[in-house]
Amino acid sequence: MIRTVLVDDGQLVRSGLKMILEAADDIEVVGEASDGAEAVRVARESGPDVMLLDIRMPGVDGLSATAELARLPAVPPRVVLLTTFDLDQYVHQPLRAGAVGFLLKDTPPRDLIGAVRTVYEGNAMLAPSVTKRMLERFSASAAPAGDEAGKRLSVLSERERHVLVAIARGMANAEVGKELGMREATVKAHVSRILSKLEMTNRVQAAILAHDAGWA
Repeated sequence: MIRTVLVDDGQLVRSGLKMILEAADDIEVVGEASDGAEAVRVARESGPDVMLLDIRMPGVDGLSATAELARLPAVPPRVVLLTTFDLDQYVHQPLRAGAVGFLLKDTPPRDLIGAVRTVYEGNAMLAPSVTKRMLERFSASAAPAGDEAGKRLSVLSERERHVLVAIARGMANAEVGKELGMREATVKAHVSRILSKLEMTNRVQAAILAHDAGWA
């Protein structure tokens, strides 16, 4: 079972999300929270695999909570950010801090369930309507740091670079394998080595670095 925690200051929103997710036979909602501070406490108590976290909440918001969750001593949960906006100017902060997904609150139920499964498996999940613009924003905002990004990426082998470029284009492991002619298990191994060499926790951060360097 994929242990999931829902974080939103709206009770109706949480109830709706819970109803959708628990319709899946492999997802269990093990906790809820109404703000970021409570989210961190619930995460410590329940040890979820995935957290759906609203960005804008009173008190401790989703941005601050994401950073706190990434610092948990045990394996931190995979954080998926939720927003009503198709492009939030603050989204890049938690993504760089370790969040692995960004979805709109009006995401169809089937896609929401799929997103939880996707991030649980170690992949990133960005809302299709904003992926391109967000990556363009990362590239534009980090243009002066392009040389530094290139230096960090120099530790990768040629094959790892090919895999990273594919990841930066938004491909899942199966798609990367098909394009590069390798098994999905081999792709996963390459991704693990890439993250280890770059000292990163998830593929979203690696994709951002690739865009910073102008690789994609």
